[in-house]
This record gives sequence, structure tokens and C-alpha cells, in this order.
Amino acid sequence: MNKAGSDVILERMMSLHPKVMDLVLDRVWRVLETLGNPQKDLPPVIHIAGTNGKGSTLAMIRAGLEGAGLTAHAYTSPHLARFHERIRVAGALISEPDLMQVLDECWEANQHQEITYFEITTVAAILAFARTPADFTLLEVGLGGRLDATNVVDRPAATVITPVSIDHQQYLGDTLALIAGEKAGIIKRGVPCIVGRQEEAAMDVIEARAEKLGAPLVAHGQHWHVWQERGRLVFQDETGLLDLPMPVLLGAHQIDNAGIALATLRTLKAGDPDAAMTDAVWPARMQRLKTGPLVASTGAELWLDGGHNPAAGIALAEVLRQLPKRPLHLICGMLNTKDIAGYMAPLAKVADSLTAVSIPGEAATLSADQTAAAATRAGLRASTAPSVQAAVSALPQDARLLICGSLYLAGNVLRENG
Repeated sequence: MNKAGSDVILERMMSLHPKVMDLVLDRVWRVLETLGNPQKDLPPVIHIAGTNGKGSTLAMIRAGLEGAGLTAHAYTSPHLARFHERIRVAGALISEPDLMQVLDECWEANQHQEITYFEITTVAAILAFARTPADFTLLEVGLGGRLDATNVVDRPAATVITPVSIDHQQYLGDTLALIAGEKAGIIKRGVPCIVGRQEEAAMDVIEARAEKLGAPLVAHGQHWHVWQERGRLVFQDETGLLDLPMPVLLGAHQIDNAGIALATLRTLKAGDPDAAMTDAVWPARMQRLKTGPLVASTGAELWLDGGHNPAAGIALAEVLRQLPKRPLHLICGMLNTKDIAGYMAPLAKVADSLTAVSIPGEAATLSADQTAAAATRAGLRASTAPSVQAAVSALPQDARLLICGSLYLAGNVLRENG
């Protein structure tokens, strides 16, 4: 069977998607029950929710576990270049034959009933994980938490909540407290919950939920602290102090993410803290592009980032301020479901211009003209280009170029740039 086999099945699964997106777990429970409830056979689960930093935190936890010789399944979303990225079985991307096998089984178990793409592919990941031994299973929430398709494990080893901010209001609510309530829905009775830095409104909700369920909290600023000192990362909790290398993932926000990862590993008494800092890999998060046709076409310094909400814009602007001084030009494409103004406002303070593009193949993309208009309103000097390649070719060779605004745009760039 060739590589396209799983793509054919995945396209078929899209046809089952409900006409109206609704967050419920009924469809997931139905398919899991038909498959014999594989969620009950998973290796110990670390369940990760939050608005920003979920993927980076998961990557550092995984690096720490693997650095200590342990194996971990990992489920993340969305993928960038290829669906297989979403499912790592005992450390390796799922093979094409194995992916086709579990997708086929889930298709049959669903019996042509309505189910979302994310729901049925999450069940496929769970099925793959249940069949292969590992020391841990890392599950990243797709949307929210309480009614997310990953929230089907009765008693995980730990739950994790990274910083909560405003995003996906149409599904999760339009206040920080409501959104935090959805994220806190992954907390389980008696299971430790590691919590990153939170605004007070979010923390109040998380604490109330944890208290109701008797779930021990391991919270930033209360039970652990993390900071940068003399080019090193310092982590301290009730067990003691760690003096570690800075995270290989760039940005001041990664210090907090590193703290969450370290607090999780310490809570579970597992993993290598040094490896968590030095070995983590998470593409399209301030990723320097160094090879490929796009890089070969310009003398400019090329970077890629998939952040897309206001909190990501703030974090990205801070990273850019810390890089060596160089003219900075953004190449940006965004979806029409995002807070465009909130994302661009902090970037307007650090960038010299923005070239807007549409995202190829995405129905929800903003047009280049719409993105450029939003950039102009944010105070950026804006123009449009028909493609990322055209934008790169038109911008100065001695500049720093950052392709940004959407994980879907980032995935398209990674596919096209090899």
C-alpha cells in the first residue's frame, strides 16, 4: 500500500463530519465502546490542556522521558506537513500500514454515522497506543478540555493546564473564567494537576474545580518557581533546586513552559530534566529555516512560526526583540476565525512591514487584501503577495523574514520547502 492510502481514508472520514460543529463526547464513547474501550488499556496518561504552550510543554516532557530511557506515546494536533505527525507510537511516527489499519477499524466501528474528523482520528490514536507497550501516553487536548475527544481516560497519571487565554470563544465562552472552566474539565478526582502561570480569573476556576475533586494542585508561583539566571534556567520546588541549560525552544515564554514540563516530571518522579531542556523538538515555533528551495531563493534570514492568537503575538514579539538587531519583515496569512487585531498589535511594535498572503487550500483563510487591511489598522506598513515565495523574493536580501499567522500556513511552507 502506498503513502496515499491513509490520505484516502482520512478524506472519506471528512464526509462524516456533522453539519454543525458541536462539542459532545457521545460519538467518541460510541466508537470506543464498539472497539472494546481501548482507552482503558493505555499506558499511564499525561493529559495536557491550555490555550498556549501545550505542544511545547508536551515536547519537553517527551524529551525528558526519552532522555531517561523511557518510551512515550504522543498525540498532538494539528499536523503540519503530514497527518502521521499527530501520532507517535513509543517515540516513532506511526507507520503507514499501522495508520491505515486503525483508521479502517475506526471507520468500520463508526458504521457511517456522523462523527467529527478530530473525534474519529483521536480514537484511532488511542487504538494504536493501546496495542503497543510504552511507559507513558501524552495526550494533547484539541479544543477546550471538558468535552474534548481526548477526555476519555478515567484516571490519568497527571493532568496539566498550560496558560489559559481568550481563544475559540464561539465554542468555549467569551470570558476567561468560562474558558478556564472548559480547560479544567480534564481534572480528575485525586489525580495531581500541574498548572502553569495563570491570570487570577482563570486560576480561581481551576482551584475551585481541583478542590471539588480532591485533586492535588502543583501550581506555578505556589508549589514551584522557574526563572532565568546568568544564561541558565533555574527551577525550584519543594524537592529542591535544579540548575539547567536554557530550553532549546526559543522565547521567554518557553521558560514558563519548561517549568510546567519539569514540574510534571518531578510530580511523576520520572525523566531527565537536562534532556527536557536540550532535546525537545517542536516545529514551526520560532523555527529557523536553514535548507530547502525557499531558503535557497534568498539571502535573507528565514524564520517560521505558527502562533495565531493575541497571547502568541505577545510572546512572538518578545522573542523577536531579543534577536540580534536586523530589519524585520513579516509574511503573514491568517484564518478568519482568529483575533487578527489582537495578534498583530504587539507585532506592529517590532516589525518594519507585513506582506499578506492567503493560505493555500484553506476555505477559512482571510484573503491577502483582508489581512493587509487588518495590518494597516494595527499600524503596520502592509502590502500583498500572491504566494509566500513571491513575498520572499520581493523583500530585502539583508533582512530577517518571519512567515507567521497560522499553523496551516506553516504546514504549507514546510511541505513546499521540503
